[in-house]
Amino acid sequence: MANAASGMAVHDDCKLRFLELKAKRTYRFIVYKIEEKQKQVIVEKVGEPNQGYEDFTSCLPADECRYAVYDFDFMTKENVQKSRIFFIAWSPDTSRVRSKMIYASSKDRFKRELDGIQVELQATDPTEMGLDVIRSRAS
Repeated sequence: MANAASGMAVHDDCKLRFLELKAKRTYRFIVYKIEEKQKQVIVEKVGEPNQGYEDFTSCLPADECRYAVYDFDFMTKENVQKSRIFFIAWSPDTSRVRSKMIYASSKDRFKRELDGIQVELQATDPTEMGLDVIRSRAS
């Protein structure tokens, strides 16, 4: 089903991989890309459960927009192991204006397809989604 605002469909694989991350913790992260010619959001890359945050951020292109989901594990002040699923809308300043517009107009519709997101971040440069930012938003 295409999004009326941007005309972007969401490939079934996007939802299936997200459910695997959420329910089975099969992946640490998923990077999604909009294929403009196909007018749909697809899975570009998945991260193994043992991969860290640096592995994830290195998958995001410096000059292209992406959506991403990251499963962040952390310890609370009470020493309890917890996890938060982050949705990150990566839209670097150096990306094309058209691309930024397409990603911005498709974001809410795409996010609704991924049931279980706990925290949302919008980032235009790496400092806006640094590990310190993730930690502060997780607790």
